[in-house]
Amino acid sequence: MRIIQASSSTCTCTCTCRSPSLLHPQLRRHIPTRISLNSRFSPESSILSLKPKFSQRAVAAVTTRAVLENSTSDSVATKVVERDLSLAIKNKASEISSDLKGTSIFLVGINSSYKLSLGQILADALRYYYFNSDGLVEEAAGGKLNAISIIENDEEGYLASETEVLKQLSSMGRLVVCAGNGAVKSATNLALLRHGVSIWIDVPLDLVAKELEEDKIQLSASDTPICKSSPEIQDQVAALYNSGLNGYSTADATISLQNVASQLGYGYDELDAVTVEDMCMEVLKEIERLMRVKKMMEEAARPF
Repeated sequence: MRIIQASSSTCTCTCTCRSPSLLHPQLRRHIPTRISLNSRFSPESSILSLKPKFSQRAVAAVTTRAVLENSTSDSVATKVVERDLSLAIKNKASEISSDLKGTSIFLVGINSSYKLSLGQILADALRYYYFNSDGLVEEAAGGKLNAISIIENDEEGYLASETEVLKQLSSMGRLVVCAGNGAVKSATNLALLRHGVSIWIDVPLDLVAKELEEDKIQLSASDTPICKSSPEIQDQVAALYNSGLNGYSTADATISLQNVASQLGYGYDELDAVTVEDMCMEVLKEIERLMRVKKMMEEAARPF
């Protein structure tokens, strides 16, 4: 795990992150010729203009939902538990922030509602910016349909565009990035993820397939089209998972939905009882462990 501390100075790396020369011509028109590489950047930064529109899943929204429920003992208990968990997440994030020092977090794994929502809650708790790398590439292409068209005509160019976006994101600090499958399919992309902490969010494939069937999530342009009948969806999800498995396994840590459920006392048929906040707390604990190991290694390397 290569950790790059956030800095307020402009990136001096020799990579091509200052120029979108690797981008497919149709994508290059939509990406500014120079994206600010300052780790401390303002909302007016050019890369933020590419930020996908999303509804912030602030941790407070969880307790708001509980308040709106009927005033039964169960809803009150839920409200108390969720409020305590939200506070615990914020406290844990505050505890590890000094050791994290602005290091970016990359979430890998097949897309699911857990992964995407977790990224936003984690960014909120750490006071980081949130990005979806697939969303940036698709928005630069002018939308998913245009991105699919580019893939069909020039897949190599599209993959180069994914790499270019990762180069720019990995040169910054204080980011939580939900990285798509394309981020783990090449040695170059995997090397870029080493600029931060990578976490594999491992969700059972049948749950992902169910979310796709119910249109709760959508796959990226590079992972579509997908059939709508159940057997075909399950087969395609399995194929996507297997294509990225070697890359997922290189992550610094793995957070498994099944393992979290087991720790909380739930069985496999109760996975939906695990909340995104439960997963977020486990991610923060794992980051804390990684930072502790890094600190011990640094101290061991110091001369006597």
